[in-house]
Amino acid sequence: MKDLPIIDPHFHLWDLDNNYYPWLSDGVKPSAFGDYTAINKTYLIDDFLADAKNQNLVKAVHLDVGYDPKDPAGETRWLQGVADRHGFPHGIVGYADLRKPDVADLLDEHMSYANFRGIRQSMNYHQDPAKTYLTEPGISRTPEWRRGFEELARRDLSFDLQLYYWQMEEFLDLARDFPDVQIILNHTGMQVDGPSHFEGWRSGMRMLAQAPNVACKISGLGMGDWTWTVESIRPYVDEAIAAFGIERCMFASNFPVDKLFGSYDKIMDGFKSITASYSPNERLALFHDNAARFYRL
Repeated sequence: MKDLPIIDPHFHLWDLDNNYYPWLSDGVKPSAFGDYTAINKTYLIDDFLADAKNQNLVKAVHLDVGYDPKDPAGETRWLQGVADRHGFPHGIVGYADLRKPDVADLLDEHMSYANFRGIRQSMNYHQDPAKTYLTEPGISRTPEWRRGFEELARRDLSFDLQLYYWQMEEFLDLARDFPDVQIILNHTGMQVDGPSHFEGWRSGMRMLAQAPNVACKISGLGMGDWTWTVESIRPYVDEAIAAFGIERCMFASNFPVDKLFGSYDKIMDGFKSITASYSPNERLALFHDNAARFYRL
């Protein structure tokens, strides 16, 4: 298991000395994953690789991390420079507000960098403002946003989908309306409200998985279970794989956010323990091959 090659399809970097990230640079605020003071400091590629040093990490994909909203492509520009110097990250998922009338120009700017693969615009809407990322519910049904989503389809770009389980019906409709866009669900559906929501989450996952163009990143489980153990997250891993199938799931670290709740080894070794009875090819798919396919690495 130690030699199992890993592609980590969800991690973050931030340089607080040279870049602006409102949620970090302007001080710690209430969040869906609690107090993040411990990670409110610069985290660079050498830090990430040091955290992952005990795993056979061969490639990784960087997800947008709340970079300066006045210059969304600036994050991709910075990350491409990091990749050119260090070899990581191999894929970059940037940010765009798909409602903006000039979103096509922004997408083209992102695409001028070789490692760019797609967009994430977090859709999380919650009755708790601290857990809300986007204050307009039902946005994917609006013509303005859908015009932007159509621009992803025209460019063969993927869309990383971050939401809560009660929003899954809305995005099942979107997935069905845009069957050629690869949609990648973030953080196992981001179940942050505790065990009493498990059945609702499971139903939502099974619903969303009906769309064959939706894949699932099994990650971020610490955000909803701050003192997690292998046994406490096992039901979420099992149910995600039952819903989407091994061929549409992949394991990810969500580092350094999930560093708040455990080490890189704890996360990856936990996933390895849960899948100990799987065949070598199944485990290779979950830890490596599926990420390579969905992110075109």
